[in-house]
Amino acid sequence: MASTISPPPPPAAALASIATPTTLVGQHQLYTRIRLATPADVPHIHKLIYQMAVFQNETHLFTATESSLASTLFNSPPFQSFTVFILEVSSNPFKNIHSPAFLPIERTVLVDHVAADPEAETFKSGVANEDDDDDADDVTVAGFVLFVPSYTTFAGKPGFHVEDLLVRECYRRKGFGKVLLSAVAEQAVKMGFKRVEWSVLEWNVNAIKFYEEMGAKVSTEWRVCRLTGDALEAYGDANY
Repeated sequence: MASTISPPPPPAAALASIATPTTLVGQHQLYTRIRLATPADVPHIHKLIYQMAVFQNETHLFTATESSLASTLFNSPPFQSFTVFILEVSSNPFKNIHSPAFLPIERTVLVDHVAADPEAETFKSGVANEDDDDDADDVTVAGFVLFVPSYTTFAGKPGFHVEDLLVRECYRRKGFGKVLLSAVAEQAVKMGFKRVEWSVLEWNVNAIKFYEEMGAKVSTEWRVCRLTGDALEAYGDANY
């Protein structure tokens, strides 16, 4: 995973205690929600993954389609296989949504500046509120995190591996990357998991600094090994 987020604002209280009792002059309230992705989110997830490929200069490796995502991401219950959290933002309080497998995490944050979203229409949320009203049009997908179960043999306990995390450019530097990662960590704690881990590109020094400030240990002793393409297909021959 190579995050596209920049260092967070000065450290705040733990995620569970984030609150905004008053609005200061020059600051704006922004409502955020983290929820489980649904098949209706596939077009947004596809576009977000492509934006990550652009950031990493790896669009030549991007072959995912909406069909391939739809056919693979939602075949198992949440947290037992591929799981996606969607980050939504709105200038209005959120209405309730039906989500029995995961209680959405809602926070109100203060931001000094609300940047114009040039893709607001493209990333308009497709998940309907239980109370259908015009405020639903104000809900925008701002980012996502995709993670899968892992296992640490030394501890004999499961964990989560974060495969991808992205906050859209106009919503960066507002602490939303921390909100997404914190949601994964919180779920890991609830399930009694041992750890949450992910990868980061060596040149992404902003992300490395951000992760270290979150308390993550960035290891320099391990390297990623990967079989893909022809190198992987060669093993299908069974003549190795």
